[in-house]
Amino acid sequence: MLIAFGGLVSYRISQNKKTAPAAQPGRAGGQLQVDGVVVAQQTFVDSLSVKGSIDANEQIQIRSQVSGLVTAIYFKEGGLVKKGQALLQIDRSEISAQLSQAQTQQQLAAENARRAKLLLEKEAISQEEYQTAEAELKSLQAQTRLIEAQSAKTTVRAPFSGTVGLRAVSEGTYLSPETVVANLVNTNPVKVTFSVSEQYANKVKVNTRLGFTVAGDNKQYVARVYAIEPGLDATTRTLQLRALADNPDGLLRPGAFANIQLPLNKIDKAILIPTQAVVPIQNGKKVFIVKNGKAKEMMIETSTRTDTQVLVTSGLQNGIRC
Repeated sequence: MLIAFGGLVSYRISQNKKTAPAAQPGRAGGQLQVDGVVVAQQTFVDSLSVKGSIDANEQIQIRSQVSGLVTAIYFKEGGLVKKGQALLQIDRSEISAQLSQAQTQQQLAAENARRAKLLLEKEAISQEEYQTAEAELKSLQAQTRLIEAQSAKTTVRAPFSGTVGLRAVSEGTYLSPETVVANLVNTNPVKVTFSVSEQYANKVKVNTRLGFTVAGDNKQYVARVYAIEPGLDATTRTLQLRALADNPDGLLRPGAFANIQLPLNKIDKAILIPTQAVVPIQNGKKVFIVKNGKAKEMMIETSTRTDTQVLVTSGLQNGIRC
């Protein structure tokens, strides 16, 4: 029985060796196969993700400087207007009458001053009388200019080119300086306002170009920093910046949020490796490099990390396979 049992065991062992696979998945010739990359220098731009807001280049509430009835409206809601274009007219019949009276008095005073000068040359009047006539003329001229200025204010004009919003008045409305007629907005270009924390305050300069996107639009827009607040906000310890972006199609609307990618610095000969290649250890970080066909540990130092790559500042050279 012992001999028969021993023979059965020997037979099973021999059969298992015949049916066993030659190599396990992921191994070749008994060695583990892994993927690697060849380290190559490339340009790397370190960027900061921040939130911002889209603001109009120029925006005002259209108001009248004088009170009166609206006699004419010259713009269409949502329409484009040019700088200096008349937007609406306030009744100026009373001011026109005052202006006509002032101009008549001015003409009479001018004639009196002319006569007084001739009489002074003939010594028919005194110097004092001549000066009185001249003063009367100058006073009436100033009064005329004042009324002309008030008359000009009855025509409300656009201070800059832009788009007029929805109007809140109609012809016949009694308008006062407190009444908002409509909004006037210039949105080409638009301003992109955002803030960065104190630690990045010295890394952003005027003329820095940045990219941004807005909700509901996959297009990547470009803006240029043109102004930087001179000091930090004492409450948030942040620095506010403002950039300009072209908006010829009007797709960027004031009030929208902007997802900004702000470049901080550029490295021309950077060494980047996949994040999964880095192995954290107690004293730092390491990677495995290929040397003479074998894997070898190499200690490295890193700085910036992206979604897929890590910037290596020390430990690796160009051309090494890891």
